[in-house]
Amino acid sequence: MKQMQSSFTFATAPTVHFGTDTLGKLGDMAGSILGKRCLIVTDKGLVATGIVDQALAALQAEGFLCDVFDEVEADPSEGTVLSAVAKAIELGSESIVGLGGGSSLDVAKLVAYLAGTGEQIAEIYGVGLAKGSRLPLVLIPTTSGTGSEVTPIAIVTTPSSEKMGVVSPALLPDMAVLDPSLTLGLPANTTAATGIDAMVHAIEAYASASPNNNPISRTLALEALRLLGGSLLRGVHHGQDLEARSRLLIGSMLAGQAFANSPVAAVHALAYPIGGHFKIPHGLSNALVLPHVLRFNAESAPESYAEMASAAFPHLADIPQDMRAGAFCEALAKLSDDCGLPQRLRDVGIGRDSLPMMAKDAMNQTRLLVNNPRLVTEADALSIYEAAW
Repeated sequence: MKQMQSSFTFATAPTVHFGTDTLGKLGDMAGSILGKRCLIVTDKGLVATGIVDQALAALQAEGFLCDVFDEVEADPSEGTVLSAVAKAIELGSESIVGLGGGSSLDVAKLVAYLAGTGEQIAEIYGVGLAKGSRLPLVLIPTTSGTGSEVTPIAIVTTPSSEKMGVVSPALLPDMAVLDPSLTLGLPANTTAATGIDAMVHAIEAYASASPNNNPISRTLALEALRLLGGSLLRGVHHGQDLEARSRLLIGSMLAGQAFANSPVAAVHALAYPIGGHFKIPHGLSNALVLPHVLRFNAESAPESYAEMASAAFPHLADIPQDMRAGAFCEALAKLSDDCGLPQRLRDVGIGRDSLPMMAKDAMNQTRLLVNNPRLVTEADALSIYEAAW
């Protein structure tokens, strides 16, 4: 049992709306929050689905004047953020709606902040440096992975292909809107990768070495693992199952709330060079290194991993506790494989000669590595990459 610490802080979005077809009520729900001229931040793929048109119709029906920025890409670049900020300023946007996957939501957070404050993005990379007042912000996820709709974090890819984070309570939205019907059209591979990503958030939050690891985050992480572990395969192989989609969306949000307050660690630190250099989607990057990082960590956090094992995979409660951490690592690897995700770095086109570069780059993620339950050296990172290759 973890000792209760004498103090901790827990923060999340002040309002969460969940429900099928909630998007159609957006204008009414957000009417008292959003300014009348609103910029929707999204991507072209989502525009093609018609979901953006639904959001526009819901807002326009309540008298909002809406514009759309649809240039967000996976693992968004600093340039994309700056283009979106410039558009918001040019249009005189009074509020921001982020609609899409984690990339769109992250960009929306930064647009709301930078357009609202006039600050430069280079000034706010890091923890707690964004202290100004942003524009009103509503976030609507269409994937069940990042939990970005309830986190104070935005990740950007710099011109040098390095992942940089902005972490500040100022990025928490005024409202998160969770509509599971928006995730019904998500492809199986995206469902799988984002679902594993959400599980990583819960796992790393629960075992985080952060001094702010707290009982609220741990409780949320266990419930997230219960929902995600029990529903991911169903969501992948039966994508129109609304109950599975609902459980995944709630699980993703709970995991987001958990890691927003008890931060993630080495899985993310080692995943970032994969996404930054090779443009591998973030969820898949996490999935590729997850079992190997967990095996590395297991000797330092056996109790935490054993506790999570039976939440995510109830059948593991029947095996001896001292064997449960190892079984948890294997069960996660099997789940990833059963979901149809690539299992090796070589399977996504990463050459073995790139591993030392990635290990060196991973060491730059000090914000994350400090939270790992076991110290990770550059040599350790290389060994983990080699195991994943």
